[in-house]
Amino acid sequence: MTQNPDKHPSGAPWRNFYGRFKGKSLRPNQEAYLEEDLAKLSPGAVTWEENPERSLLDLEALFGGKDVWLEIGFGGGEHLVHQAARNPDVGIFGAEPYINGVAMLLGKIREAGVENLAVHPGDARDLFDVLPEASISRAFLLYPDPWPKKRHHRRRFVTPEHLEPLNRVLKPGAIFRVATDIPDYVRQTLQEVPKAGFEWLAEGPEDWRQSWDDWISTRYEQKALREDRTPHYLTFRKR
Repeated sequence: MTQNPDKHPSGAPWRNFYGRFKGKSLRPNQEAYLEEDLAKLSPGAVTWEENPERSLLDLEALFGGKDVWLEIGFGGGEHLVHQAARNPDVGIFGAEPYINGVAMLLGKIREAGVENLAVHPGDARDLFDVLPEASISRAFLLYPDPWPKKRHHRRRFVTPEHLEPLNRVLKPGAIFRVATDIPDYVRQTLQEVPKAGFEWLAEGPEDWRQSWDDWISTRYEQKALREDRTPHYLTFRKR
């Protein structure tokens, strides 16, 4: 049988992934979080191996009819847990391929006792495949990997490969928040996100210089501030 060169043998499209899946060794308690908690919080049926038919997730069953928000690349999970605790009437999905970050999130979930979260420990593009169209009310992209070298800018999230499926799963009028301390990432965001069907809501400089009212500063932002880099807070709305 002739293989399709555009697809993995599993049926998945070829998608290069350039980040890390795992860093330094996990602590014993983090290993326990992954073993004991992850399966309960992960909906399964997201990866191509689990769901080769790409059947859509049942968000009604997962979140009980709540509005659903999505955080793409949640890092250590501070913001995700903060929003879940602040908004118990919302279901919040987090996607993060870096397993060390997933383990950190699971520890924070235990500590906070929040129950309105679901976790996909993998590539957000696989999650976009199985989310129903116009099902997400709000999305967050906070301090994404900057890929600073010019030849690597195509690896950034703010490219059509990611933004077009994100647009598909967002409801009309949904808010998309982007935070970054990298000036060139701001440039690319303001260039590419509107082309993908979003409008930037800033009316003046304070709208991107000041953080959102419900913001919690993450460890990535604290590192940026220590290194005298300036955070930018960009708010978009799906047209």
